[in-house]
Amino acid sequence: QVQLEESGGGYVQAGGSLRLSCAASGRTFSTYTMGWFRQAPGKEREIVAAAASWSGDIIRYADSVKGRFTISRDNAKNTVYLQMNSLKPEDTAVYYCAAGRRWSASPLKVPDFSSWGQGTQVTVSS
Repeated sequence: QVQLEESGGGYVQAGGSLRLSCAASGRTFSTYTMGWFRQAPGKEREIVAAAASWSGDIIRYADSVKGRFTISRDNAKNTVYLQMNSLKPEDTAVYYCAAGRRWSASPLKVPDFSSWGQGTQVTVSS
């Protein structure tokens, strides 16, 4: 199981940008599917983006963030990033980094990931 720790959250105005980072421990980082999830108060945790372990070009995004968010990974640095641009108030949530060993043709969900970071708060004001 890989250890994950997010950073980079904060308070921004609508239209602003943030870059989240997730530092991972372990020498098997490159074998994991990496994902970003978010959870707003009173709502279920939802996937934002995911990157397959075998290729950084195999990426999926939630429809709500397409064109605005970018997931990337640097296996040499054991780090995954989420660049968030054109932020909206509805993006406000705790954002979680996750790692798993599953990839599916259907959208990935919480059970597909076995390791989780502690979360970082992103607040977007109108």
